[in-house]
Amino acid sequence: MDENKTQSFRRIFKYVWPQWPRLVLVVFAAVLVAILFTLSFMTIGPLLKVMMDEEGMHGWIDRKTCDWVYGLDFYVPDRTDFHSGNDDISYYLRVTNVEEKSIAERLGFKVDDQIIGAGQSRVTDDVGRIPSTKLLEELAVAADKEGVTVQVKRFDEVDGSIDIRGVELVTKLSFLPGAKEADDSFLKETKEGLEQGVNEFRINFILGVQDAISFMPRNEAKANRARSVYFIIGVMAVVTTIRCFATFWQKYMAEKIVQISIAHLREEAFSHVMNMPVGFFSSEGTSDTMSRILGDTATTGKGVKILLGKALREPLKALGTLCGAMIISTKLTLIFLGLAPVTVVLLALLGKKIKKATSRSLISSALMLGKIQDVMRALRVVKVYNRQGRESDDYHQINQQFLRRVLRVAKVEAATGPIMDVLGMIAGSAALSVGVYWIFGESVDMKPSNFFLLLVLLGTTAESIRKVSDVWNKIQSSNAAAERVFAVVDAPSEYERSNAVGIDALKDTIDFKDIVFTYPGNEQPTLNGVTLSVKAGQTIAVVGPNGSGKTTLINLIPRFYDADSGSIKIDGRDICGATLKSLRDQIGMVTQNVVTFNDTVAANIAYGKEDATHEEVVAAAKSSYAHEFIEPLPDGYETMIGEHSSGFSGGQLQRIVIARAIVRNPAILIFDEAMSQIDADSEAKINKALSGLMKGRTCFVIAHRFSTVVSADSIVVMDAGRVAAQGTHSELMESCQLYRNLYETQIVSS
Repeated sequence: MDENKTQSFRRIFKYVWPQWPRLVLVVFAAVLVAILFTLSFMTIGPLLKVMMDEEGMHGWIDRKTCDWVYGLDFYVPDRTDFHSGNDDISYYLRVTNVEEKSIAERLGFKVDDQIIGAGQSRVTDDVGRIPSTKLLEELAVAADKEGVTVQVKRFDEVDGSIDIRGVELVTKLSFLPGAKEADDSFLKETKEGLEQGVNEFRINFILGVQDAISFMPRNEAKANRARSVYFIIGVMAVVTTIRCFATFWQKYMAEKIVQISIAHLREEAFSHVMNMPVGFFSSEGTSDTMSRILGDTATTGKGVKILLGKALREPLKALGTLCGAMIISTKLTLIFLGLAPVTVVLLALLGKKIKKATSRSLISSALMLGKIQDVMRALRVVKVYNRQGRESDDYHQINQQFLRRVLRVAKVEAATGPIMDVLGMIAGSAALSVGVYWIFGESVDMKPSNFFLLLVLLGTTAESIRKVSDVWNKIQSSNAAAERVFAVVDAPSEYERSNAVGIDALKDTIDFKDIVFTYPGNEQPTLNGVTLSVKAGQTIAVVGPNGSGKTTLINLIPRFYDADSGSIKIDGRDICGATLKSLRDQIGMVTQNVVTFNDTVAANIAYGKEDATHEEVVAAAKSSYAHEFIEPLPDGYETMIGEHSSGFSGGQLQRIVIARAIVRNPAILIFDEAMSQIDADSEAKINKALSGLMKGRTCFVIAHRFSTVVSADSIVVMDAGRVAAQGTHSELMESCQLYRNLYETQIVSS
């Protein structure tokens, strides 16, 4: 796997590795599935041999025993051999292969040697011929002993003479006459020990199989062959049942790992978002971030699920079936694997296209989400202005763009399967053609049952490879999603100096000195050289035309933004050197846009103070005149405020928000157009309540309604990012033309 192409995707494993016990179970289950899957198909071999009447169950096991223990493989006669007039073929074992470095090779066995006697069944003056099945049985039964004496007939190709000799066929290399002691070399000892361990396992395994079928008669009667078939079917059923259970366990554990990992990733992303600068969302928008935390994390999880699922299970199954195929014919299997490099290259090219197309489709999906949110939030405006058609057209354009990009992904994914099928057919056809030649030729001994089993194994291998052909594409899709998720996780948090310390509550003054601030992406500064001093306990009203920088100036106090230059000091300490928590702990804010949460009324009010009691919540509600409409509700303070604040008027919600600020009891209060949603009756009541609340606190009020401005201790007039004038209402009416214009305009409009 290319590390550069999957760098973002690999980061998800930070949340996977802590679940290593589950990972071990997943891998173990996948290996078990692969082994059982291969075994279930390997049973087809003996089943075909029995049903095609090539050889019986015992004969096949005996022949495999000779192959694994002695390194000898024998020719299995078919019906054409008996029709050719060669009656002696049933009374000897013709050697067709001698394994390298095997016991048989070291004892001098050669291809075409004929074993005519073995063990207790040897040719004598009284016994002229011994059936080949009996010879096989003698050799196989001797596998758990030290050895067996065999009679070997060999034809001399030069002079045509026949040599019959007796050979002591041992079952272990250590039993060979003159066997050397183990070499002192550590590597050689290790190698010999490993080989000996493998041989011991093979011998014990084949002996175990012999014991398992010992209850079955050796004669080849039709009824006995049927019993052999039933036995094989029973074994297949048991193996399949265990394999299915292991598959279930592997899939479930993999899903559990994925869901836990993605849950942790979502939590980390959400927690990080809570500490990101407000300016990030002003420029990037909220819908795109929501799409990344919800949709893109899910897409990332799909890639992990595939890796722990079929990307692990299917290659192991393919490896198992390939091993089985290589046992039957290494050459044909290698021919089948000849197109593997081409397959890898094609999958890499398709994966690259998938990643690019998926990245674009995720962006379009985020745009769709943003459009839906905007329209749902402004649905009343859309309806009253009869703009449903325009909004539908806009959505159609975004949706069509998303559709085109999704179809690009679908096209590449749809092409992957057929391409793999074509490559598999080419490889399979090549192996099939050679195999057919071998079956009907005389140079290579391959029985039809072996060939059919080989076809099944190679076909199963191809199917397993086909199933994982889209894994790289899926991983590239997940990588594209992971890049978007980790772009949020890696985004810088709100800046706080490493040596920042807590700041005490305001006691003396707040000083703004030469403040210059420019929003990201803008060329002109919104604030340009603002200097202002505010005494603790004063109420400061900030007025000015739209775009003059009123809200921007106030947003610098809780450090939603940091000034380009200049400083803001509380009691002589620069707020940039203070911890954000200690700074914001002394600030309460009520904005023009009413912000409530999908929770109870009491929880929304208590949001301003984590440990607020019910009595404090009620007292704050009474101070903001919210108690008078909360109390009569059927559930009172436990009434839910819905996702879109349904059931409450704008004025009622604003009073709940004001109660939230009151319960916080902050040293600094910020009201940004806080009366904009309040009717005249509520405004009078709130002004009366706030007059008491503001005593002894520093309050910043941004308002167009001059009823909340004229009573301020000091009024700051902003214009084009600068302080145009400052003073009381009466002073500004006499000295500031801009203030008079604003005041007169508001009075006239009222």
